[in-house]
Amino acid sequence: MKAVIPAAGRGSRLGELTHDQPKGLVTVAGRPLLTHVFERTVAAGADELVVVIGYEGAQIVDRFGDAFGETPITYVHQREQRGLGHAVLQAAPHVDDPFLVVNGDNVFADSLAPAVEAAERAGVDGALAVEDVSRDAASTTGVIELEAGEVARIVEKPTDPSSTLVTTGCYVLPEAVFNACELVRPSAEGEIQLSEAVGLLARAGYSLATVRLSERVNVNRPADVERATALIE
Repeated sequence: MKAVIPAAGRGSRLGELTHDQPKGLVTVAGRPLLTHVFERTVAAGADELVVVIGYEGAQIVDRFGDAFGETPITYVHQREQRGLGHAVLQAAPHVDDPFLVVNGDNVFADSLAPAVEAAERAGVDGALAVEDVSRDAASTTGVIELEAGEVARIVEKPTDPSSTLVTTGCYVLPEAVFNACELVRPSAEGEIQLSEAVGLLARAGYSLATVRLSERVNVNRPADVERATALIE
């Protein structure tokens, strides 16, 4: 299974930490953030990494080269920062069905293998790693609504969340998600949200399982670096 790792963002909220380097190279527990992401992804069964680069992306290429250990790396460029769905679209020519997506700025406490295993069950088209959060936190991300234990819809950044179950930036998806990304209406900021594309798949009848994770840190601010370090040390 191939894995797409979106790592094109500048990470402006990290301030000086990304003044002259991409977010993926910010040091977490003594190693680049992307090292932790790659380790989790390979351990989950990925046999090739497709890394989406953008801001100062050449530094990521220089740091990791054409392989992570024995796992080959292919790099693709997201020349405009137009959201996670747009980032994933850049990888379409290099990906087979199904494929794993792991955001390049997330540090997970748990193994990601259960998400891959859930997607391999008979009658299942994909899987999402999810977590329960506070209502305030739910209003800032993709909120998942379930029916009969499967994803029925995903609402991005709702003002009044209908649940506190949210996406974590780890998905196992069918190739059909690329068509769904093309159908998503860009946000007011011109971004294509991957969560909305996944929601389109659910509404079209694709069977998408969920797997709950205990904890993860989305590294967006300097304090998140400390939290991520504490999580994995």
